[in-house]
Amino acid sequence: MFFLEEDIGIDLGTASVLVFKKGRGIVLHEPSVVAIDRNTNKVIAVGEEARQMLGRTPGHIVAIRPLKEGVIADYDTTEKMLTYFIRKVLGKRRFFKPRVIVCIPTGATDVEERAVRQATLSSGARQAFIIEEPLAAALGAGINISGPTGNMIVDIGGGTSDIAVLSLGGIVCNTSLRIGGDKFDEAIIRYVRREFNLMIGERTAEELKINVGTAWVTDENRHKSMEIRGRDLLTGLPKTISISAEESWLAMQEPLLAVIEGVKKVLEITPPELAADIVNNGIVMTGGGSLLDGLDILLSKETNLPVHIADDPISCVAMGTGKALHEMHNLYSQRGRAARRIM
Repeated sequence: MFFLEEDIGIDLGTASVLVFKKGRGIVLHEPSVVAIDRNTNKVIAVGEEARQMLGRTPGHIVAIRPLKEGVIADYDTTEKMLTYFIRKVLGKRRFFKPRVIVCIPTGATDVEERAVRQATLSSGARQAFIIEEPLAAALGAGINISGPTGNMIVDIGGGTSDIAVLSLGGIVCNTSLRIGGDKFDEAIIRYVRREFNLMIGERTAEELKINVGTAWVTDENRHKSMEIRGRDLLTGLPKTISISAEESWLAMQEPLLAVIEGVKKVLEITPPELAADIVNNGIVMTGGGSLLDGLDILLSKETNLPVHIADDPISCVAMGTGKALHEMHNLYSQRGRAARRIM
């Protein structure tokens, strides 16, 4: 099997979509948001332009995130979004339809997998191939997964966290949590509402997480703070408060602990020989969630293992799809669930 220059790899994420084009690298990085006019059912905006509309649209326009927890929640809108992105990457006039490889979480059901495949085909792909996210993340992080050495990947995306031990080109043991950056944002929203009687939006919570959010409180970051604005639930009026890094840490305890428990669960079922390799190689973190301040320190303290963040964690999965385009013959030859999904 060979692939043409028009063939592309897509990291179809809950928070953002990244597209890899053979020979050019990552050519698109846009939020997974679509703005639709309810009256005409027409797409008004896609990607970053649509994200700017979240929480700000008039009644007849709705900004939708069509993927939820790593899988398709709104099929029609996902198809429109993919069609827009594929046309943006390849141009409206193209002689060949592309072959497309798309990532899915390891916990996706067969029905969810078929929905991704069908949406990809309906958006203009000639053929659609599926690869599981930990495999793509490992390839994108530059890990040699074809050998008999054990490697552990923790990929924390917007909607899911995929944790897997890889060896001989396949997944030995894994778990997929419906927890990611979105759950961190939701935890912050709940905390601010509970402690300060203030309602804030998703964008504000995300900005707080990025700017002062932390998973490991130190003397240096403890008093770092940020002003946020929202609606006072008691008076109904706009209000401004200041949130510290320590308060963000308190807010995100529940999802953070769930990720740590997921990692420990996979380590408990890892074969002893591969566990020994992980002690030497450590854990590799990918995905946007791995950029949360101090999360690598927290994971290292909880597991007593070295933890490394990939050089470009946000792009790892998309870069991995690109490498998978070149190594499709190897992936086809692998046995097990991951290989069956690709075939």
